[in-house]
Amino acid sequence: MDQKEIENLRQDYTAAALSEKDVDANPVRQFDKWFNEAINNKVLEPNAMTLATATADGRPSARIVLLKGFSDDGFKFYTNYLSRKGRELSKNPNAALLFFWCDMERQIRIEGVIEKLDKKYSEKYFHSRPKASQIGAIVSPQSQEIESREILDARMKELEQQYADSEVPKPAHWGGYILKPRLIEFWQGGSGRLHDRIVYKKTDNKNWKIVRLAP
Repeated sequence: MDQKEIENLRQDYTAAALSEKDVDANPVRQFDKWFNEAINNKVLEPNAMTLATATADGRPSARIVLLKGFSDDGFKFYTNYLSRKGRELSKNPNAALLFFWCDMERQIRIEGVIEKLDKKYSEKYFHSRPKASQIGAIVSPQSQEIESREILDARMKELEQQYADSEVPKPAHWGGYILKPRLIEFWQGGSGRLHDRIVYKKTDNKNWKIVRLAP
């Protein structure tokens, strides 16, 4: 595809509108409403979200992870603590999440500070996963260079035999995080690029202020 063809790629958004009077006073309840609508509209993996982290000196990186729970306390996910994102979060806990539900012409941006979940929550979730996923968490030295795929496959088979009739122990390097939000933005695509952007900002007294942003 040449440059001109790329420049001409565009989509006009006309599915819906979003106004201040439409949204809940609490952004987590508003997220719950939109999340359920995404499920009901059969959005593919509605819990898939981009997680953006940065090094201590501000070099960013991003990847897709899966939302595994949310409440007024924050948004939860699980991963390898020794992965690139885990190492970055240990030095710089500021992070952002992004949901993009293309079919519904919606985005949700969430900014905040990330903390590790208590070990008991990580243990409980780890043992609820398929056994292959549990073993995979042990097998993969996530984000590290490896010589070949065959190394992973061989180690996987070895551990499948080892734990065929026993419980897989949660590795110490694997567990959960929670992002505690200080800003949540709901974006609804609009015609002519006049999108609706409604933002919740956490105030000093922990209440939420609702504002509109220009698209």
